[in-house]
Amino acid sequence: MKVDRIGLVGVAAFAAALAIPAVAQEVTMMTGPQGGSWIPLGGARLLQPPGAGIANVRGIDEGKAQIGFANSSTTVDGVEGRAPYPKKVTKVCQVANLYPQYFQVVALSDAKVNSFGDFKGKTLVTQPKGNTAEIVTGEVLKINGMSYQSLGKVNYQASYTDAVDMMKDGHAQVFTLGTTAPASAVMDLASARDINLVPVDDKTMSELKKINPGYNKLVIKAGTYPKQDKDVPAIGYTTHIIAACDLPENVVYAMTKTMAVHVNDMAAVVKPIAGLTAKDMAMDIGVPMHKGAAKYYKEVGAM
Repeated sequence: MKVDRIGLVGVAAFAAALAIPAVAQEVTMMTGPQGGSWIPLGGARLLQPPGAGIANVRGIDEGKAQIGFANSSTTVDGVEGRAPYPKKVTKVCQVANLYPQYFQVVALSDAKVNSFGDFKGKTLVTQPKGNTAEIVTGEVLKINGMSYQSLGKVNYQASYTDAVDMMKDGHAQVFTLGTTAPASAVMDLASARDINLVPVDDKTMSELKKINPGYNKLVIKAGTYPKQDKDVPAIGYTTHIIAACDLPENVVYAMTKTMAVHVNDMAAVVKPIAGLTAKDMAMDIGVPMHKGAAKYYKEVGAM
């Protein structure tokens, strides 16, 4: 699916970029699961092939798309050639960091899951294999002496909406996802069922950082979700924009500049983007910078 619009932040925010003939070429952008923040941020007119963090990195490396959302930790895995990638990715370049993502572990209150160690024997719903949150789920289980086989059942849902429906109906007791906080999917679930957020413990966080230093501890502040009366520590990473390294320099330059100028428009779609600066966008995360993005960042003194 290819279109002649780059719709990162919707029609209004990209009006300026789309007026540049060089940008108005066919571009495919890979986003994420239905119900997550990457779909609306992708833009109303953009035909978006299904994707997820790891799938998007591979899709761009394999020439199936030119632009995509990704997660810093698993993009670095690809650059380094670590599992779950079959080989190093060599055609993927960094464009811009956008906002923090939270690996959120949501349990039905009556399931009595208060730590990762309580997963044993429970029914879990997560994203399809290859999604960043699914990978983190597997790592968390391993660190805590378990595997998917230790659970009662595992469901892999491409849509957050479908996962929430399973939780509402009691067909799953634990839901793992990686997105912003508050997440609309979790808010939807909290409106129908009593839930609790499972915190990351220091041992799990420490072991995970040894595997990949791209992970960091974040905090889901008290009051983020209904009846959440205390801060909950969570595993975090960064959502960023990646592009094919051979995408023309002028296209990526225009795209980067437009994002920087229209931060407020992006924040209207995904609130955590508020306050994003060019320096934040340009921060080195261990992924080669696209020459078009680098040109803009150097112009404004962010690199």
